[in-house]
Amino acid sequence: MSTLPSTVEDLINEFAKLPGIGYKSAQRVVFYLTKASKDDIKTFSAALAKMADGINFCSTCQNLTEDSPCSLCVDSRRDKSQLCVVEKPLDVVALEDTHNFDGLYHVLHGAISPINGVGPEDIKIKELLKRVKDNGVEEIILATNPNLEGEATAMYISKLIKPLDIKITRIARGLPTGSDLEYADQETLSNALAGRKEF
Repeated sequence: MSTLPSTVEDLINEFAKLPGIGYKSAQRVVFYLTKASKDDIKTFSAALAKMADGINFCSTCQNLTEDSPCSLCVDSRRDKSQLCVVEKPLDVVALEDTHNFDGLYHVLHGAISPINGVGPEDIKIKELLKRVKDNGVEEIILATNPNLEGEATAMYISKLIKPLDIKITRIARGLPTGSDLEYADQETLSNALAGRKEF
């Protein structure tokens, strides 16, 4: 039986659901919050509520946005002939931080993983195909993670797109196998983009 008040225990359990935060880390966060001012807690709570109410997926690229289409999709300076396919919104952030890519993105929101029950229909591949067929894309850059799921997803997408006679490239292997794009440094990502090759 817990000696903590149920409100504290409930909040610990909610924080423990977040990726990378176990029960002990969640306890530290919640105990920190118990010492914070009521104003700080209300500001934190308001920011969470605002995000829950204001964030959607871009109708074009599926990235997180407050307005749809998002600012990247409507930017006339972007190269609309290049489409970089990534697994998650954090990958867009990582690639944008390199300042070496001026094309557009498509966020899949996952990768094919039969062992985890994730099939092609569970991620944004159908939306990608529609976009490729409708928008004059000349090159698809597959920037899924260099792990088993990312490779399977890249292979699946390339098989679907090959008949459309569109150039398909894969980011170079400057990224360690089994890693995620969001954790790579800017130079590694820049080299991976610059060294991409036909898929």
